[in-house]
Amino acid sequence: MSQVIVVGAGNWGKNLVRNFHALGALAGVAEANPELKNKVEIDYPGLVTYSDYEHVLETDIPAIVLATPAPTHYKFALAALEAGKDVFVEKPITLKTEEAKVLAEYADKHSRILMVGHLLLYQPATAWMRDYLASGKAGKVLHVATQRAKLGRVRREENVWWSFAPHDVSVVLDLLGNPAIEKVKASGQAILQPNIEDNTHVDLSFVGGQTAHLYCSWLWPLLQRSTTVITEQQMLVYDEVAQKVTVYNKGVDENLKNRDRGSQVIDVAASEPLKIECSHFLECLQNREKPRSDGWNGVAVVDILEKAQEAMNG
Repeated sequence: MSQVIVVGAGNWGKNLVRNFHALGALAGVAEANPELKNKVEIDYPGLVTYSDYEHVLETDIPAIVLATPAPTHYKFALAALEAGKDVFVEKPITLKTEEAKVLAEYADKHSRILMVGHLLLYQPATAWMRDYLASGKAGKVLHVATQRAKLGRVRREENVWWSFAPHDVSVVLDLLGNPAIEKVKASGQAILQPNIEDNTHVDLSFVGGQTAHLYCSWLWPLLQRSTTVITEQQMLVYDEVAQKVTVYNKGVDENLKNRDRGSQVIDVAASEPLKIECSHFLECLQNREKPRSDGWNGVAVVDILEKAQEAMNG
C-alpha cells in the first residue's frame, strides 16, 4: 500500500492522521507547533515526526497530505509536486483560481495525482443522489439549493463564505454534472466584524440554464445543513444533520398545476465520508487514476468562490 505523510495535525489534520493511520498508510506527520507535534508522538508511539516541511520533501515517501492553513496551500502543494510527490490538499485547494490552475496543470503535465479534500463528494448520501440523478429517472436537474448554518467558529482571517461554502459549491457542481459557470450574484452581511461576512446568499447560473442558490451562516441558532434538488419530475432533499435523503414525487406540470404522488425515504448506508475519501486517495495512488475531486475540480470550486466574493465586494 502507498504511504503518506500528513502535514498539519491541528483541528482537521488530526482526523486525517487518524484515518490514514487506521488504513495502515501513515508514514509520518509534520507539525511545526511543538505542543501538537508532542501530542502526535504520544498518541502514535514510534511514528516518525517532522517539524520542518523541507525535511518531508526530502523523504522517499511518495505522497503528501496537506492540512495546513489555506494561505499556505499553493506554496506547499507546488513544492511537493515539484519534489515528485503526489498530493492531497484540504479545501480550498488555493485562494486564487490562477494558482489552482498552476497546480492542476503541473499535476497533469508530470503525471502526478492531485486530489482536493471536498469531503461531501464522498458522503454516501451525496454519492447516491449523484448516481440517481445521472440515471435520468428524475428527469433533467433544474436547480440545487444548499443551506449550511450554525453558531460556528467565527474567524478573523476569512468570512463564512470561504469557510463553509467550498463544501456546497463542490456538491452543487457534482449534482448538476459539472456545468460551466455563466453568472454569479452574491450578497453578504458583516455583522460582527467589518468586511468579514457572517451571512451570505449566492445565486449561480450555469451554461445550459441550470441554477443554484447557496446560503451560509455561522451566526445562526440552529444547526441546519441541507441540499435540495429540483428536477423535471421530482424533488430530492438531503438532510445532512439527520443523514436522510427523501425523494418527493411532486412538482408543477405543463399547465402550472401542482402534482403530488407521495414521497420515499432512501435508506443510505452510514459510512464515515473521511475514511472513504482517504481510501479513495490511496486507491488513486495505487492505480494511478484521476480522483473524483481532482485538481480541476478544485479549480472550478475556487473560481466560483472568487467570483462570488467579487460580487459581494461590489
